[in-house]
Amino acid sequence: MKILVTGSAGFIGSALSIKLLDRGDEVIGVDNHNDYYDPALKGARLARHSDHINYTHVRLNLEDCESMATLFKDERFDSVVNLAAQAGVRYSLENPLSYINTNLVGFSHVLEAQ
Repeated sequence: MKILVTGSAGFIGSALSIKLLDRGDEVIGVDNHNDYYDPALKGARLARHSDHINYTHVRLNLEDCESMATLFKDERFDSVVNLAAQAGVRYSLENPLSYINTNLVGFSHVLEAQ
């Protein structure tokens, strides 16, 4: 199966990507690599599976509607696992628009692109 995993450089997304690859699936991973956490953490997580023959990494924001539509059109996924989200509850009080864009607008682009 060809599976899209959003948030693939995150803690859960990277672990899921590894499990899916071990199972024999093709994984297209998407992450925007924001700097809420140390970017080296995302790099280290990706290093565990980014060289796998069945893994392709795409760095983009889910809020980019056109890029998301193109990705879905080009790749024709069998399944989608949306794990992308802006983390940090306290940060949401200081930057609510960041949460709205990633967690609501971005998720709606995933739904619309299918």
